[in-house]
Amino acid sequence: MTGGRDDRRPSSGRGVHDDVIELRPGQRLRSTACSTELVVVKGSGPLDLRCGGAPVTVLDDAEPVADAVPSPPFDDGTLVGKRYAHDGADLEVLCTKAGAGSLSVGDERVEQRSSKPLPSSD
Repeated sequence: MTGGRDDRRPSSGRGVHDDVIELRPGQRLRSTACSTELVVVKGSGPLDLRCGGAPVTVLDDAEPVADAVPSPPFDDGTLVGKRYAHDGADLEVLCTKAGAGSLSVGDERVEQRSSKPLPSSD
């Protein structure tokens, strides 16, 4: 460790294991399998977040892979403006750019969060 930074951890925000990314609220992420882009709303710490079956990366760290395609069963897509949550991982993300891949934590699907009903205006 030098200057308070763990030298085993690359600057990409990924942890010691390649499939684990260090999350923090407000962080912008990109899929490596499709055009999906996300913002972390809730959650922090190391997590194996994937889109289209492939690991996500920090938005600024990598360009999207031109010929990458999501792998089944993670090819149902993400919708712009929708929130996706995984209660077991205490994770919530907002999709800022739609894509062909579906979100997962490891092999476990991250589900689209349903909208809260608006109060009635009597």
